[in-house]
Amino acid sequence: MSHSLLGLHPSDEPLLAHVQQLYSLVPSASTIPEVKSYPDAVYLNHFPVGLSLLFKPVNGYKPKTGLRREELDDAALVLDGIDVYNNPPPNSGAATAKHKSPYAPYPSAAFALQLVETPGKPRAAVMQVTPITTGKEFVAAMGEPDRKGGGAGPSSGSIGIWCEWSKDGVMVEFGGDESRGPQAWEKGKDAIWKIISIFPPA
Repeated sequence: MSHSLLGLHPSDEPLLAHVQQLYSLVPSASTIPEVKSYPDAVYLNHFPVGLSLLFKPVNGYKPKTGLRREELDDAALVLDGIDVYNNPPPNSGAATAKHKSPYAPYPSAAFALQLVETPGKPRAAVMQVTPITTGKEFVAAMGEPDRKGGGAGPSSGSIGIWCEWSKDGVMVEFGGDESRGPQAWEKGKDAIWKIISIFPPA
């Protein structure tokens, strides 16, 4: 999943090709996304392949709420955010239906996150992410996050810990028991990523 897709329109060939390649890994799935349209944002949610695409209206376009895919003005929408979903090990206890994500895990076995050059702190230009990449591995590759939060409160009711590398345009939310509760930051190094959000670098 690449930052190079940001700025594209919904029907641009590189973006369509990437999405179609994902669906080729889940051959029985419908390729029609769920559309959520608002005056300031349009989401194309591809549940079977663990992908949500956020488009920003430009040139004065204000989409109405509840539009269908064919009613969108693709030329006036640019990709401004990408969410990639994973399926980390479930929390202990029975999972309730309201907490179950509608997204299947992203089907690619691995993908690369592009990293910006950091003066004085040499690091790789890309980080390879797999379905079992942990918090410790993200920090080892990307350095300490610019922002972080979550993890407070009882295990059943709190948000998972998250880390944001603003200069890279990457935010990671972690899942599983390790990502929640009072000791979340001590145990979080072993937590597996749940959602990776990709956005224009700061």
